[in-house]
Amino acid sequence: MAYDKFKILNSSAVPLNIDNVDTDQIIPARFLKATERIGFGDNLFRDWRYNSDDSKVESFPLNNNIFKGKILVAGKNFGCGSSREHAVWAIYDYGFRAVVSSFFADIFKNNCLNIGVLPIQVSDSFLEEIFLEIERDSKNTFEINLENQEFKIKSSNKKEKFDISAYKKSNMSNGFDDIDYLINKKDKISAFSNKTRY
Repeated sequence: MAYDKFKILNSSAVPLNIDNVDTDQIIPARFLKATERIGFGDNLFRDWRYNSDDSKVESFPLNNNIFKGKILVAGKNFGCGSSREHAVWAIYDYGFRAVVSSFFADIFKNNCLNIGVLPIQVSDSFLEEIFLEIERDSKNTFEINLENQEFKIKSSNKKEKFDISAYKKSNMSNGFDDIDYLINKKDKISAFSNKTRY
């Protein structure tokens, strides 16, 4: 399934300054029955966003109207726990296109890259600066440059590089998942197949 092309993203951010957020908190298991990648955003962080009577938890950042944007800034060890693609589906469906943390669980990170959410791992100290920047002014914006692999705090012009494989970088730039990548190469694959026939 193709997703939005990612080149340069300028956006404010939503802070979730909590460490060790697992995938069951991102999307509780009872919401995993659907097979299409739509509607999951409504239940992103469901048990933290809503009380048992379905009223909003006003103190939770996603319920606070001062926080907007396509960047989720999370605490260390984000996406730990069980392996479920639905966690990233929920993040994407809610509207986030990037998640910033100082550490991601490997499977969660790979799921992000497969689904179109850019996981940006920064140092602990730089993550703290980002949180402080949002705390100073929730409208402050950040720039993510995929080509240069840089995350920039625009008000201070401070930058930090992030890692991404060349293959996943190319896919995200083109809005491809693994299947789209192969489909895009079908002519070359066919030509090679025809050339090597006995």
